[in-house]
Amino acid sequence: MSLHRSLKTKPAGLNQHRNVLTRAERIEELAGQDKFDKENASPIGLPKVGSRKIKIAGKSSKSTEEDGDAETSEE
Repeated sequence: MSLHRSLKTKPAGLNQHRNVLTRAERIEELAGQDKFDKENASPIGLPKVGSRKIKIAGKSSKSTEEDGDAETSEE
């Protein structure tokens, strides 16, 4: 029996964005936002933490133009 194509793992498959964070990842995120005290708070019943995928885009032409104008004004 063959494996369905959606279930096959690829080398890049390990680096895909996950929508669900583990408990340890949620604790780290909440502690960074000062919403969780690692010493006294219980790790059970944590609030939901959004796992947003951040788009990394190249520089836009507008920001490149602004950088060029800043360099000429400094000279």
